[in-house]
Amino acid sequence: MDMLIIRGGIPLAGNVRLAGAKNASLPIMAASIAVSGLSQLRRVPHLADVSTLTQVLESLGAVVTRDLSTGELTITPPHATTGIADYDLVRRMRASVCVLGPLLARWGKAVVSLPGGCNIGHRPIDLHLKGLVALGARIRIERGYVHAEATRLHGAEIYLGGPFGSTVTGTANIMTAASLARGITRISAAACEPEIVDLGNYLNAAGARITGHGTPVIEIEGVDELHGVEHEVIPDRIEAGTMMIAAAATCGDVLIEDAQPRHLSAVIDILRQIGVTIEPSSTNDGRTGLHVSGAAYLNPADCTALPYPGVPTDLQAQLTALLCLVPGISVITDKVFPDRFMHVPELLRMGAQIRREGASAIIAGPAHLSGTNVMASDLRASAALVIAALAAEGESVIRRVYHLDRGYEKHDEKLRQLGAQIQRTTDHPEALPESLRMTGESTMEQHKIEEISSRFTPPFQNQPTKPHFLSDGYSIARPMVSQSDDSSGPVVDL
Repeated sequence: MDMLIIRGGIPLAGNVRLAGAKNASLPIMAASIAVSGLSQLRRVPHLADVSTLTQVLESLGAVVTRDLSTGELTITPPHATTGIADYDLVRRMRASVCVLGPLLARWGKAVVSLPGGCNIGHRPIDLHLKGLVALGARIRIERGYVHAEATRLHGAEIYLGGPFGSTVTGTANIMTAASLARGITRISAAACEPEIVDLGNYLNAAGARITGHGTPVIEIEGVDELHGVEHEVIPDRIEAGTMMIAAAATCGDVLIEDAQPRHLSAVIDILRQIGVTIEPSSTNDGRTGLHVSGAAYLNPADCTALPYPGVPTDLQAQLTALLCLVPGISVITDKVFPDRFMHVPELLRMGAQIRREGASAIIAGPAHLSGTNVMASDLRASAALVIAALAAEGESVIRRVYHLDRGYEKHDEKLRQLGAQIQRTTDHPEALPESLRMTGESTMEQHKIEEISSRFTPPFQNQPTKPHFLSDGYSIARPMVSQSDDSSGPVVDL
């Protein structure tokens, strides 16, 4: 297992080119098994999740090849299939469930394990199943598998709204299945993300008749067959946002090639409110992008993660890391996945001042972040820890970076190109930097006292406090939650 060693305090500078969007590539790859001919896909990123879905498709009988010189991915759909997507593969990644609709539409049957993926909160697939049943599928769940059958799907009126908005993967599943259904399907409360637009464009190029993708109402007129197609995946807006935030956190100056401003309007707006300079730009070879410049003085912000076109939940953790560095009180709320704050305990280890209140995190800055050992809990949390480490004083070690590799293509290499001191190595004790090796009890005690003392920040000093015990056994006064003192839980969620 790998880990990253990062020496912080170095402004990022230079040009970086975005990979294709992971969240567009995966539904398109899944949809390829509903197509009768070859799918030639350009700009599919080299990611662990792409490899996982490749294995799922191959287990279903598809042939998947990648041209290493061009990066093009070619998928030959199966001539026959068992229709079984096994638990061993699907458990690794939630997007694997996107094969359910294509299998059912093309082959009339599907047996797909209930999905896994990042541990970021409750994400049921009931809306997927509701939509497929409306299209005429017969569905039952047995021993952790979804069993679906249909002689021929038919058009229907389908509402995909959920308690936290629409479902992106559910919209992808239903839209692909409806492309081969008899009649017209109208999806209301559909996801509007650019990745759904890209999937719709891919399907239309293959002969589907889809209109309204990118709006809350999508209309699909079913066809008898989808033919082979060539398609280029859109640039990854989440990678773009992550790089923008990293540039801001390090007071850097970075040109992000191929970034699409229309996909990032809410992110650009909040970063400009914070004080980051962002301008459209282009390279000498004509590639468009965004030029991002950090500032020495930043402003606190109140930010809410929402379905598109709002600030993406996939950038909430990265923005939390940035706001730790900003003077004053900032609030960040996640209305898509209200429990998606597993990065907070690790940021606290680095010296951040954050407390949870429901679906929000209240951040007091500026925190003096210092390098330490931290552990990634999910894909976007790992990106947040990298940003914090780039801005911190000294060296940090980030473990379990396989999470990062699920969604970012050569992230550490790209950061090195921008001047970051970042090294990937095998996770073993001998690789730990000397600065993070404590030798002698007195040195360790002094280090912990200094670390704990540095965690006080002026915005919280005049609030009522009670002892809060850190995981290492040392106590520190923390601000109390304003609405309650019922001792039902820790003041800061660790």
